[in-house]
Amino acid sequence: MRRILVLWLLATGASTGHVYGQAPKRIVSTAPSITELLYALGLGDRIVGVDRFSRYPAQALRKPKIGDYANPNLEAIAALRPDLVIIPINPVKLADRLGLLRLKVLEIDQESLAKLYESFRVIGQATGATAEAAKLSSTVRAQLEAVRARAAPLRRTRMMFVVGRTPNRLDGLIVVGQASYLNEIIALAGGENVFRDAVASYPGVSLEEVLARNPEVIADMGDMADSAAVTDQHKREVVSLWERLASVNAVKQHRVYAVASDVYVVPGPRVVDAAKAFLEMLHPETR
Repeated sequence: MRRILVLWLLATGASTGHVYGQAPKRIVSTAPSITELLYALGLGDRIVGVDRFSRYPAQALRKPKIGDYANPNLEAIAALRPDLVIIPINPVKLADRLGLLRLKVLEIDQESLAKLYESFRVIGQATGATAEAAKLSSTVRAQLEAVRARAAPLRRTRMMFVVGRTPNRLDGLIVVGQASYLNEIIALAGGENVFRDAVASYPGVSLEEVLARNPEVIADMGDMADSAAVTDQHKREVVSLWERLASVNAVKQHRVYAVASDVYVVPGPRVVDAAKAFLEMLHPETR
């Protein structure tokens, strides 16, 4: 179900009001994707706080930190006196908790490409950057379409993307499933996600299932969530983990990639970079 929920909690009461009033001057972002989008819209100077995982662009590193998506520091957020707090759809009911502090909240969903584009529009309207948001959306659409056009005549390549894993082991595997925007990115880049039939965004799977589905390409960032700290040696060790599965086509063909970059897991303007990287993994001849 397509959903972008806008909650604008007025400072004078708990009722929900209209989101598009005076453009906010002090904005708090609680997720890296939101931070990147605000900077892409030219609103970096209005950001007064970000989550601790917001690392791009580099200017975000200098902003005050308010915790993270799952464990935000509500006192730190309130102390920044924001005009607007922008949050992703949140399982811990963050919007309600912020509302009790009489803060204005915008809650967005970016878990598909359609919802990502909609988040551009909604944040643009809420911040007075409507024209910039429309331009950004048009640019991202055009660049993704260019990737799709390059991949269209090529054979579909079966791929698995690992987003979670027990460190140094091939268990506790969490992969990209049908409901993730990454499933769409893989498809437009000329791939076929071997777990596209899993309804969840990021399902847990067994090693036996991986063997049965036999991907031709494996991209693994499973224990490299802190991408800034990943070394080349760590990446080599990740590839070596998979080499024990000699029967898997991706291993046979030396097409296991250890990846450590936020572009693969932050649904924002840099999805274009993820699509281009997938295209090269899936179809090396396009490099």
